[in-house]
Amino acid sequence: MSKPAREARGPMRDGPKAMAKPSNLGDTVKRIARYMKDEKWLLVIVFFAIIISSLANIIGISALQIVIDDFLHPMLESGADKLTGDFLLVIGGVGIVYIVGVISTYAFNRIMVGVSTRTLYKIRVDLFRKMEKLPIKFYDTTTHGNLMSLYTNDIDTLRQVLSNTITGFLNSLITVVGVFTMMIIFSWQLTIIVVVMIYLMMLFVKFIGGKSASFFMQQQKELGRVNGYIEEMIEGQKVIKVFSRQEKVIEEFDALNEELRKNATKANVFANILMPIMINLSYVLYAFTAMAGGVLAIKGFLTIGTVIVFLQYTRTLSHPINQISQQMNSVLTALAGAERVFGVIDQKPEVDDGHITMVPVEINEQNEMKEVNYRTGEFAWKELKEDGTVHYTHVRGNVVFNGVTFGYEENKTVLKNISLYAKPGQKIAFVGSTGAGKTTITNLINRFYDVPSGNISIDGIEINKIKKADLRRSLSMVLQDTHLFTGTVMENIRYGRLDATDEEVIAAAKLANADTFIRHLENGYQTVLKADGSSLSQGQRQLLAIARAAIAETPILILDEATSSIDTRTEKLIQKGMDRLMEGKTSFIIAHRLSTVRSAKAIMVLEHGEIIERGDHDQLIEQKGRYYELSAGLFELT
Repeated sequence: MSKPAREARGPMRDGPKAMAKPSNLGDTVKRIARYMKDEKWLLVIVFFAIIISSLANIIGISALQIVIDDFLHPMLESGADKLTGDFLLVIGGVGIVYIVGVISTYAFNRIMVGVSTRTLYKIRVDLFRKMEKLPIKFYDTTTHGNLMSLYTNDIDTLRQVLSNTITGFLNSLITVVGVFTMMIIFSWQLTIIVVVMIYLMMLFVKFIGGKSASFFMQQQKELGRVNGYIEEMIEGQKVIKVFSRQEKVIEEFDALNEELRKNATKANVFANILMPIMINLSYVLYAFTAMAGGVLAIKGFLTIGTVIVFLQYTRTLSHPINQISQQMNSVLTALAGAERVFGVIDQKPEVDDGHITMVPVEINEQNEMKEVNYRTGEFAWKELKEDGTVHYTHVRGNVVFNGVTFGYEENKTVLKNISLYAKPGQKIAFVGSTGAGKTTITNLINRFYDVPSGNISIDGIEINKIKKADLRRSLSMVLQDTHLFTGTVMENIRYGRLDATDEEVIAAAKLANADTFIRHLENGYQTVLKADGSSLSQGQRQLLAIARAAIAETPILILDEATSSIDTRTEKLIQKGMDRLMEGKTSFIIAHRLSTVRSAKAIMVLEHGEIIERGDHDQLIEQKGRYYELSAGLFELT
């Protein structure tokens, strides 16, 4: 585990700054709308389809007044027992209206499914692309569980809102406006009663909804913490079991889960009591309206048909109001999740202010370089001067540290005034206690972190002037923690250079002494690896990582505990292959095993971020200092 990862492990469980509530609803809504701008004509169709669907229901209800007052009531008074043609015509018209409403409902729901999936596709693309551009520091201080929660929880919640809730919300809103308008037309007296009751209901919704929303936001935050903790514990199962920490892990999980339970309980208590109370209030509204309508009908102010239609509108009005109150929680939760997603998308990408690139070149007998568009095995740093001329510097791997001081956090210095040089083809080794700063040096070479004080140069060019992608193409790394991707063995080795042929992949595997065990796999080089190569031993996984570095054919090689998981016998078998791999390359070796660094041209002994000894093996033994103590077993590296 890298130093920044170790230092961040404590606060990492809190994840990125989770929002207790959406900080700016308006901006979030506008931003989602921008993702949907290409769907504007479909959204127009959806809007009109919703209007048609809502109006169909409203018109269908209003037709009851005609049916009752103009047909049924006169028929009952006259004693007629036959249905007239006009009556059948009205009923048929109502049926057509409802059919149109059903078709419109299907249309806007179907269209919104497509709109929402395309919108979320764009958001996922932007999120993933931004994550690929973020600096290593972001991942060192953010749990994987919190990042995965963006995809599994926040985006999925937004999907439900876009595909269902938004259309339901608009449908309910249009229905409320349309029904309220019709109620005024039919009876302004009864409408006053309804308005008073609805006002009281809205006050209740505001109170309960506000309580519920705040707890839902907290629930999302706690859910991210729980997910992060679960992922961390899944990854560390071997360590947990080795140290018998199951009970401690369960205790910590219970504490996190309890916080999630508390907030989820509070959120859902308020959310769940809202609907039953609203339904009962709607019954009260219906009862008051029925009594008042009956009185007005008896006094002759309203017809029977008008009262019945108004009561039906009252029932119809209650349902969308209940829907709106219920949908508000979903909308707020989705917007909070969207803000979390946009928060990552808005993170500052890794800064790359370099302008020098690395290009393949041909070198003639006069040592003149010519840029080509095919691989030659030789590269040059290409710099475009202000006067329009191009300057080429042969990439050889001459690395110089000049007074480098660095810390991952302010006031916590990890490296202090580090100065060293590595000539092309040299092997430079770093030894020292854990946390002495060995891995940090390699993190600075490839600009995972930038140097605030001092400078690092390659072939006389300060690395902050080189484009990061080109800088990193000039070096390859074998890390202590090997990561293998889902795919074949050949694809995993070829990851070091995607244009490598099968023959080159096999040659790299032989160089790393991995060819023998690969051929003994079920399908050889075509064996599919899954779950980070869990079917392989740690040593075999590192051999593949060494082969992946070998095929990259870079002038600079970094080996960070590359043989730490390989037994002594295997280490001896691959030592010659490692020597061939490092031949002609500037190699930086970090190792605890002194047998690995013995042949290095220069060995740097680090303690507390400072180089306290330097020289080759024999020179350091003669000094009888810290390296001598390490070699004699008088001092433990850790």
